Amino acid sequence: MTKQTPLTEQILQRKKKLEVLQEKCGYPYPNDFKPDTSIAEVRNQFEEKDSEELEKSGKKFRVAGRVMAIRIFGKAAFTVIKDATGKIQLFFQKSTLGDEKYTEFKKLLDIGDIIGVEGTLFKTRTGELTINVEIFRILVKALRPLPEKWHGLSDVEVRYRQRYVDLIVNDKVKEIFLTRNRIIKLIRNFLDERGFVEVETPMMHPIPGGARARPFITHHNALDMDLYLRIAPELYLKRLVVGGFERVYELNRNFRNEGISTQHNPEFTMIEFYQAYATFEDLMDLTEEMFTYLLKEIKGTTKITYQGSEIDLTPPWERITLREAIVKYAQIPQEKISEKEYLVSKISKETDVKLSGEESIGELQTIIFEEFVEEKLINPTFVTHFPVEVSPLARRNQKDPTVTDRFELYIYGREIANAFSELNDPADQLERFKKQLEDRERGDEEVPPEIDYDYIRALEYGLPPTAGEGIGIDRLVMLLTDQPSIREVILFPLLRRKKEEEWS
Repeated sequence: MTKQTPLTEQILQRKKKLEVLQEKCGYPYPNDFKPDTSIAEVRNQFEEKDSEELEKSGKKFRVAGRVMAIRIFGKAAFTVIKDATGKIQLFFQKSTLGDEKYTEFKKLLDIGDIIGVEGTLFKTRTGELTINVEIFRILVKALRPLPEKWHGLSDVEVRYRQRYVDLIVNDKVKEIFLTRNRIIKLIRNFLDERGFVEVETPMMHPIPGGARARPFITHHNALDMDLYLRIAPELYLKRLVVGGFERVYELNRNFRNEGISTQHNPEFTMIEFYQAYATFEDLMDLTEEMFTYLLKEIKGTTKITYQGSEIDLTPPWERITLREAIVKYAQIPQEKISEKEYLVSKISKETDVKLSGEESIGELQTIIFEEFVEEKLINPTFVTHFPVEVSPLARRNQKDPTVTDRFELYIYGREIANAFSELNDPADQLERFKKQLEDRERGDEEVPPEIDYDYIRALEYGLPPTAGEGIGIDRLVMLLTDQPSIREVILFPLLRRKKEEEWS
């Protein structure tokens, strides 16, 4: 006979209690209890009132929530429940409830159950606002116990797999996602107030585009065609600018078939926005303005601490070209910045990057930047003028056609935003798409498998001078909530699937 574990024994005990409830009331999952207020509203209105004022009020409240603590003292007991807005203490007394209901409370109620109560307010001798329960019902019997009170849910992987439990027992986790919600609302407000229009574009693409990434592939049965989950909405949003939406944005989910790390999840959230008759310099100004607005609303200051590092986000932020950054932070002599043999030697000797031998000067400079510079950019820094070879959708700089009018924003060594003056020359765009196909033939699976000729056609109708930007929402939330891992700011991060028998 298989020995029962403490967990399975608790589950069996709770199931027996559920059977008792079923015998008492028929179906043990009622849905006819209606709270008339939230716990936060009760606290906001009555927290500051004294016992005499509460007694005079005599007002009754109906609240519902999950039981988080139980303390029984013979014929009386205290519990704590929480709803979406907060916690409050309840007082159960045999003389008030009667023998039958008080016995039900003592014998059938467990931590984790969801209950509805009605009663009046009073304050204990310690000043704790408390509901004196006159009516009480078990609305949902929790068949699994919550994690032990003092240790909580501490296993990181279990926290991510069972986020529903994580949110119940870890209030700080819930606060992260409430802050995330607020950040997204503020970004929408910021763009809406400046005349941007929010749109929705396809999440299944016949041709992947808008970024360099390996896509997820699916199949549409009725049309018998492969489709790609969106790696970026860029090409569709720029089609809308062609069509007359001169300020447009999308809060979008993207999917990239790549590794998982503290900074990467295959499914992630971005905000992309495009503004006609603007340049990448205009978007640097707009980005500083947006971040200042967010910081003041969320933090009340433009100076924050992230993972122990003081970061000053007070504008203006540093602006430096990619080549200047390499010279400054990678200690590469100015005269060697475009010397291929020197760059190849440095990469080969000092990094784990495997070179094919066919990399251009611009690609080598970008590798140097990624390997030696990024992590040193702690305070917000706009790195500008990326090489053309790594910027297939960006406008060439008119003074130096080997680079583009593009910037990436770095904070704490991480890319937070990417933006550029858009390439609106259809002939140049077609040539860059063709160059990408050549790269794919050499084994680069991150470039599209074919040319998006419809996008070229759209450019031939005329894309106004435009600048566009994408900001990683997940990384931004990490920064503003001081979280070290992207999994802490995504409600349900992707994890390797566990076999059913591994679940307990």
